[in-house]
Amino acid sequence: MTDTCAIETKDLTKHFTPSTNLIDLLPRVFRKKPVVKAVESVDITVEKGEIFGLLGPNGAGKTTLIKMLCTLIVPTRGTAYVSGFDIVKQGEAVRKSIGLVTGEERSFYWRLTGKQNLRFFGSLYNLKTGDTKRKIGYLVELLDMHEYIDVRFDKYSTGMKQHLAVARSLLCDAQILFMDEPTKSLDYHSAAKLRRFVRERIVGQERRTVFFTTHILKEAEDFTDRIAVMDRGCVKAIGTVPELKRKIKNPQASIEDIFRYFT
Repeated sequence: MTDTCAIETKDLTKHFTPSTNLIDLLPRVFRKKPVVKAVESVDITVEKGEIFGLLGPNGAGKTTLIKMLCTLIVPTRGTAYVSGFDIVKQGEAVRKSIGLVTGEERSFYWRLTGKQNLRFFGSLYNLKTGDTKRKIGYLVELLDMHEYIDVRFDKYSTGMKQHLAVARSLLCDAQILFMDEPTKSLDYHSAAKLRRFVRERIVGQERRTVFFTTHILKEAEDFTDRIAVMDRGCVKAIGTVPELKRKIKNPQASIEDIFRYFT
């Protein structure tokens, strides 16, 4: 793994065996259990300071791949390094270097304000009280959250929730930000505002790396630096949009044409 590399995977694979109850098993004791190949032999490299997009239909394996890279689930086989750390052998170090934002945020406490939520998560990150206070002040300024940081979370709009999720992900100075379909529940203007913030502030000013999954074709084309097209657990192609056009030998191809070709 080179010094310019933020994420690198080799043959990264995750298979699941569907759960069954005892009654289902009795007549088939000696039959091999079916296997769901959620992610199969993924080889990707993400450079520091880039927005890397993972594009694919629902069920393609995007979320499973992110969960492995964030050490939430263990791979069946293969290796991956995040911030130079092995996701299996050095999971704690990986978690200290990353942040995770999802499109369906459910982990905040609804009766607490945004600031109280951030203080709570700061304590989980073992941050000192003074450090947490300074970081919250910085993130409120960075994300322009002054008007609602002291409002209870249950009063937040979807856009506000996403901003708070980004703030939480940056509490521990995460150098790599994983964003799993973060615009999924946002309206057009809120989604555009979030993408602009990530591009201009998180990457442009903060020089952080963003790993961004989406099933929205235009979003992948306009927002990311490079795209990996994923389908049925496999990464079918990686490159910039011009590079992908050359791969399908069609310089006039739209992002829709590229997507259809590889899926």
